[in-house]
Amino acid sequence: MDTEATAGRSMPTYRALAQDIKNLGVDVVFGLMSDDTALFAVEIDTLGIAFYGGRHENNAISMAEGYASATGKLGIAIIGRGPAAANGLHAAVSASRTGSKLLIIYGEMPVGGGVNTIGPDYKAFNARGVMAAAGLQTFSPTSPQAARTALADAITAASRGTAVTLHLPVDVQTAEILVRDDDPGITLPAPMAPTAARPQGINAAIGLLANAQRPLIIAGLGAHLADAGETLEKLAEKIGALLITSVRGKDMFKGNPNNLDVIGSFSHSMARRHVDQADCVLVFGAGLNLLTMSFGNALPQVPLIQIDAVRSNIGRWTSADVALVGDAKLVAAQLLAAAPARGDAEKPFHAAATRKDIAEFDIASDFQAAHTAHTVDPRALAMELDRLLPRQRNLVYDAGNFLGMVPYLSVPGPGHFKFTSEFASLGLGFGTALGVAKARPELPTILLVGDGGFTMSMNDLDTPVREDLPLVIILMNDCAYGAELHLLRAHQQPVAKSLFPDVDFAPVAEAFGFEAVTIRSLDDLAAIAPMLADPQGPIFLDCKINADIAAPFMGEFAAYVESNK
Repeated sequence: MDTEATAGRSMPTYRALAQDIKNLGVDVVFGLMSDDTALFAVEIDTLGIAFYGGRHENNAISMAEGYASATGKLGIAIIGRGPAAANGLHAAVSASRTGSKLLIIYGEMPVGGGVNTIGPDYKAFNARGVMAAAGLQTFSPTSPQAARTALADAITAASRGTAVTLHLPVDVQTAEILVRDDDPGITLPAPMAPTAARPQGINAAIGLLANAQRPLIIAGLGAHLADAGETLEKLAEKIGALLITSVRGKDMFKGNPNNLDVIGSFSHSMARRHVDQADCVLVFGAGLNLLTMSFGNALPQVPLIQIDAVRSNIGRWTSADVALVGDAKLVAAQLLAAAPARGDAEKPFHAAATRKDIAEFDIASDFQAAHTAHTVDPRALAMELDRLLPRQRNLVYDAGNFLGMVPYLSVPGPGHFKFTSEFASLGLGFGTALGVAKARPELPTILLVGDGGFTMSMNDLDTPVREDLPLVIILMNDCAYGAELHLLRAHQQPVAKSLFPDVDFAPVAEAFGFEAVTIRSLDDLAAIAPMLADPQGPIFLDCKINADIAAPFMGEFAAYVESNK
């Protein structure tokens, strides 16, 4: 027997797995430990990988997804089995739709059974079957050596840009494994090289553009991730296009004279006017979902060229006339090189009158503030917050009617803006914001959340204090499920069940260590201007907003439903 070849150390499998994760360069893990993952989680922390614990599994998983989204790195969450897995299903499903690199590690009942020797296992839950049915790829080893292989495979799958689950049986975790001295360990897969579009597709796109006088370029999160912004600005200048983004590409073109801001349900009136004049549309890395398309009414019926690095993303929501599969930056460069130059007379979208309209537009002209004696107009509130908060900031949004304020708050660029509504759900913003705050502690992270989403997730109020995460919570409190309130009104139905008492949440936040203020007017907000200009420590604003103000997408949704009866 070759003793040198088999030299190594025997250790519990959970310790070997923790060391594998450390060897990958992972320095942060999130989670909520359970009896079936406690040893693993503590070993992670003992090795010097900071373990940030949440108070609810949805928040713990969302923390890891927020961190992965903000850094582009692999996010890891460790939670328990059974009820823990059931608790976190909401966040797991949502995370699987974000495109973030996320590994969720669950405990699992022993391969040999026998967790509870008297009666059935009261934690029994087919987590693997549920996760698979929900569309997540799952891994579940049945031996110590298979556990390390499963971890490597799960990390490879997650690194492609999705959420995957790894289910670790308790007896596999605690079983001894020999880790050889010459063990190569596991490694992160090399990122896939970006690819350009096929020449035939470029020629087809140039053919459509040749007949267009007023082209429009839409850029989404995919364009930002490909670092395509500057190339798209050059392309717009050459072909005479105006620029606009999906909401997830927000403020990519801020300061450009051709910038129309955001398209669709979060658009302003000036952008809608000019978009309606477009005679050809190029879409870079945007999904064109129902909000981007204002439920089908955002764009005129003109030729549409869609560019995306993932073939299945093209035409998923909206039909494309020409599909170009490739990296947004590389394809933009191809089109820039192939498109013939145009003179000023051939670029009506760049005429002086259009440039003047863009430069002089004031979004405040889109509404008349409707304050009440005890509440503030959320649009006016957002404009004041935009002025008072530090310009360099991260914005994380939960979901709800209050999203109508999105156009009124700016960010440094798309990488500082985070939506959490991939599952059209409430309650995931808090955890996500905590992960973003950990990823970027040098900047304040601002969480904008309605009272519905907040009360679903407020059990983590102590986490930013306990884990020293810089967070400002802006509670948009209309004392209602706002979206349902306006839906019921649109159908002329009673709204009482969508309304809630006016709870003062500020003292609650103070009890957890926040500096907290109740806001019922713009004067109340002005009084704390110094606090907002330089946020120190966790801050909580309970902003009482006028519940009568519906977000534009509520009217769009009602019209869509009516037209499809």
